[in-house]
Amino acid sequence: MKLKIKTSRWTAGIPVAMMNKKTAEALGVHAGDRINLRSLSKKSKEMSTILDIIGGGLKQNEIYVTDEIKKVLSLREGENIEVSISPISESLSFVKKKLAGKKLTKEEIRQIIIDLVNNSLSEAEIAVFVSGMYENGMTFEETTYLVEAILFSGKRMKFKEKYIVDKHCIGGIAGNRTTPIIVSICAASGLILPKTSSRAITSAAGTADCIEVLSPVEFSMEKLKKIVDKVGACLSWGGSLGMVPADSKIIQVEKMLKIDPESQLLASIMSKKLAAGSKYILLDIPYGKGAKVTKKKGKRLKKRFERLANFFKVHISVVLTHTDEPIGNGVGPAMEMRDVIKVLKREKDLPRDLEKKAIFLTGKILELTKKAESGKGEFLAKEILDSGKAYKKFEEIINAQGGKVKEIYLSKIKHDLFSEKSGRIKGINNKEINYLAKVAGCPLDKYAGVYLYHHLNERVKKGDKILTLYAESKPRLNEAIKYYHKKLPIKISFI
Repeated sequence: MKLKIKTSRWTAGIPVAMMNKKTAEALGVHAGDRINLRSLSKKSKEMSTILDIIGGGLKQNEIYVTDEIKKVLSLREGENIEVSISPISESLSFVKKKLAGKKLTKEEIRQIIIDLVNNSLSEAEIAVFVSGMYENGMTFEETTYLVEAILFSGKRMKFKEKYIVDKHCIGGIAGNRTTPIIVSICAASGLILPKTSSRAITSAAGTADCIEVLSPVEFSMEKLKKIVDKVGACLSWGGSLGMVPADSKIIQVEKMLKIDPESQLLASIMSKKLAAGSKYILLDIPYGKGAKVTKKKGKRLKKRFERLANFFKVHISVVLTHTDEPIGNGVGPAMEMRDVIKVLKREKDLPRDLEKKAIFLTGKILELTKKAESGKGEFLAKEILDSGKAYKKFEEIINAQGGKVKEIYLSKIKHDLFSEKSGRIKGINNKEINYLAKVAGCPLDKYAGVYLYHHLNERVKKGDKILTLYAESKPRLNEAIKYYHKKLPIKISFI
């Protein structure tokens, strides 16, 4: 059936099409069914999508599509499109096979990813696949198949330079915004870092969320390459590049399920690094109280990442970093960005723990790429940082991305929490601090979050500020205050 496209600036977050009841009856479909859309241009494209039915506003020869569909199929208002009933996805049986705990072949995993990218699998069906990976895991061979399938589902960046570097942290630690510091130091040393980051999955902010406080993070592949060619690095959101679209869709479902399967974590990170053209990778695996992984699981991940790197012929340095508390003082996009700038500008009140970790990780990269001799990486990293070259490079990156490094003002809607007695900080729960910031509105409300005044084992006096909550609305702030008093994420041993 040929129908005429009607578009608007309507976005649903997922591809959705609408037609009136009579058109749907003529096609033999119902609300919630999946239909196939095929453009009629010379370079024809097609995709599957969910159908919704509306009572009025559309003629029988018309179909409404969301921006997501419009962009994928390169559609224009009034253009004709071929609409048909979507066949049942062949890969659904493979998804069920994984849920049953059986091993998938290379072709079966490839077909799942193809159907996922083409929108032939619904979110519910993707959730079954994610649940199958979470419950039953994947063998090394299955994981390599998944990496390859995700990698080849999208575009890839290519650079002529030898030392293309990337850094990644598996996340889970509140604050911990080392990436902008590391990228700035390494780029100032002459390394090339096309850094593409994710938005928050389980934490209050991802690197892309933080950088967006200062500059745009969404670019086309062509624009991003120009930025990297100009200043040697970028700090962008990977989801806008079309490099690993399958990974982005899986992550969306993981967010809803609040689970992060180990095999998908491995495949997600490795496919993104390979898609960015990285030849040298530094991977940070934090462990400790409230972290995503225990030391035992961290060691297992380290071995699996090293084996994958060997298989895909890239150099990797995997480090396990122990922490039982948030890194830095701010938790939330704007506050974490303020901590980063303080370290780069060498301000007196900079967060020393964030500085120390960033220097340590940067040192590992400089040694991995032979920019520094073994054991001398941290010395070189600090030298570059102290010289002001790293801050200058950070400014260059932000300016090249169309932004500007400026003073960051937080929300005026805030609430201070104080210590009721004198004592010592004996515990700061990473997960609860992350969630507290999310209750306050992070990461979408960029100027919301939590500011911590103390770290583990520090003494506090009665009446000292423990933390300040920031929100962009009073209802959000009130919910955050309630959550704090319910969970008490900071434990104080009173004297």
